Amino acid sequence: MPIYTLIIQSLPVLAQGAVLTVKFAVLSMIFGLVGGATLALMGISSNRALVYVARVYVSLMRGTPLLVQIFVVYYGLPSIGISLDPTPAGVIALSANVAAYLSESMRGAILGIHSGQWHAAYSLGLSRTQTLRYVIAPQALRIAVPSLSNSLISLIKDTSLVSVITVTELLRSAQEIIASTYQPLPLYLAAAAIYWVLCQVLEWIQHWYEKRLALPARH
Repeated sequence: MPIYTLIIQSLPVLAQGAVLTVKFAVLSMIFGLVGGATLALMGISSNRALVYVARVYVSLMRGTPLLVQIFVVYYGLPSIGISLDPTPAGVIALSANVAAYLSESMRGAILGIHSGQWHAAYSLGLSRTQTLRYVIAPQALRIAVPSLSNSLISLIKDTSLVSVITVTELLRSAQEIIASTYQPLPLYLAAAAIYWVLCQVLEWIQHWYEKRLALPARH
């Protein structure tokens, strides 16, 4: 069978896998951003216990392979009575991992704002929460967007790892077709091309959002 015919015939299956990949990525992005924001706030807290917990969590998640974390969630948790289906297990593992990276981007951006901004807000009678929400966060977001986007783009590629727990995402779909056609090179290249397109779309969104954030600064 000609290679182009094989790829064309495989596209519907690969497209289904790509849809599941996007689903995993979007869910993990949402939960990861919530978790990352929570960890970032813990990291800048005046409560040393919260700071310590956040630091230990980030250290563990960044210091261990994502693949091992997926195995722990899917294969390890049942030993203590927590059994998860492949899809929620994959989302939890990806979200927990990316949250650690996102939190450091957010924390670094917040700490990058000059302390004078805090003092000025306090002098106007704003509370710490109000200062963070209305003064610091908007400025920190502009700083953090490139780093946050890089983590989210990496997340798109990391979704391929959930194929090891039988989730039929893009990579797993390609592997199933390969098992019946014995044509690994064109199908792996096709899967790689789809991953690249997904990452390019996210990169375009990043550039668009950066320009949008920069607009108020021009006036």
